[in-house]
Amino acid sequence: MEGRKAIGTHFEGVAEHYLISRGVQILQRNVYNRGGEIDLIGLDKDTLVFFEVRYRGSGSLVDPASSISRPKQHRLLKAVSFYLHRHHLWDSLTRIDVVAISPGTVKKYRVQWIKNAIQADV
Repeated sequence: MEGRKAIGTHFEGVAEHYLISRGVQILQRNVYNRGGEIDLIGLDKDTLVFFEVRYRGSGSLVDPASSISRPKQHRLLKAVSFYLHRHHLWDSLTRIDVVAISPGTVKKYRVQWIKNAIQADV
């Protein structure tokens, strides 16, 4: 588990650097609450964004974005709901984005930022 945590921390840093370079202000990292963990929380202009960071190596059978299972999506929605409630932010503009990272061919990593990737079932 120690190795997985270190890998996760590394790629959250890669995602953070990528997002900052695109104008996102990172507010918090690794937020834990009863709902689960939120990897990164930031501001993209006037929108509060919750980021799920996913990495898959070159030997993976599935791309990083597709690796988010239905149960993981529900846990993330629960964590975001809890965060919004706890901080009285229900009226804020919000979304949940995914930052998918995989080994690159030209650069070290291929980073894909998928905006509004996870939505609550209405």
